[in-house]
Amino acid sequence: MFRWFLTIFFVLIIFSAALPWLEKLGVGRLPGDVRFKMFGKSISLPFASTILLSTLVFLVGRLL
Repeated sequence: MFRWFLTIFFVLIIFSAALPWLEKLGVGRLPGDVRFKMFGKSISLPFASTILLSTLVFLVGRLL
């Protein structure tokens, strides 16, 4: 369980950095994704998208 927590945490960091490019594809706008503005900065926490992408990567890795 701790491995999954670390994996999701690192994917969340990478995903947040790549979000501007992925938004063009429609990723990052799922119902579980949190987006808010604080002190003039827009902060995105794409929880649902990260879990979805992690699950897809896990399934692809399992099939290979």
